[in-house]
Amino acid sequence: MTIDAKTPEEYIEKLPEERKQVISRLREVIKNNLPAGFEECISYKMIGYVVPHSMFPGGYHVDPKLPLPFINLASQKNFVALYHSGIYADNSLHDWFVAEYPKHVDTKLDMGKSCIRFKNINKIPYDLVAELCQKMTPQQWIGLYEQNIKKS
Repeated sequence: MTIDAKTPEEYIEKLPEERKQVISRLREVIKNNLPAGFEECISYKMIGYVVPHSMFPGGYHVDPKLPLPFINLASQKNFVALYHSGIYADNSLHDWFVAEYPKHVDTKLDMGKSCIRFKNINKIPYDLVAELCQKMTPQQWIGLYEQNIKKS
């Protein structure tokens, strides 16, 4: 499901009714728990949280005109997706999240490299997402990115 929007508010407005509340709540959880320095925007046609060029002038190696992505939030056809680049780049963060997930919900974790898929929108572990958002500052993400992602 691709949503063409210029702002996070417009993105949410264009969602089906059953997804508006879930995406809005996840958005608030993310905004209220991310360390200072990340900026909210539309990134890759999703709600994005990025390291701005003012903090990391080199931008994203795939397209340096873009800020460095960190988290994206999207309503896909069959699930709500939370893309977290830190989970992909930091094995200890990944392992922590995988171990914590079953302590918060009774549904099986459905996860790719950086994508956490919530197929049951009534079983989203908002408190765990909040804790995940608190675990990495923009400076830590830049360091991991330069060490692990950019050089590959």
